[in-house]
Amino acid sequence: MKRADVTTALTASLHERVLIIDGAMGTMLQDYGLTEADYRGERFAKWDIDLRGNSDILCLTQPEIVASIHRAYLDAGADLVCTNTFTASDISQSDYGLADVSYELTKAAATIAREVV
Repeated sequence: MKRADVTTALTASLHERVLIIDGAMGTMLQDYGLTEADYRGERFAKWDIDLRGNSDILCLTQPEIVASIHRAYLDAGADLVCTNTFTASDISQSDYGLADVSYELTKAAATIAREVV
């Protein structure tokens, strides 16, 4: 579906009913009890800064978990899902030494959300 078509469909839906947006990604991620190693994945296994708590990095290291959370919200009745990019900016990712991957994080998050939808 083209962007203009999506905008038209979304606008039409908003005129018909209240749309439900997904909930907190971070809260859902906490239920997984992820370890530092889980956050790092293979790609960042030897990273010199702790990554636990960097939920956005999971779009690269644990994309299946992020996708499963999107699916859970859709299964629960959400009409819209947000990307897992709460702290994907260069500034936020610089806390983890990952400012250079912020674009990649954002793109991966959008790809995951789009594939699930």
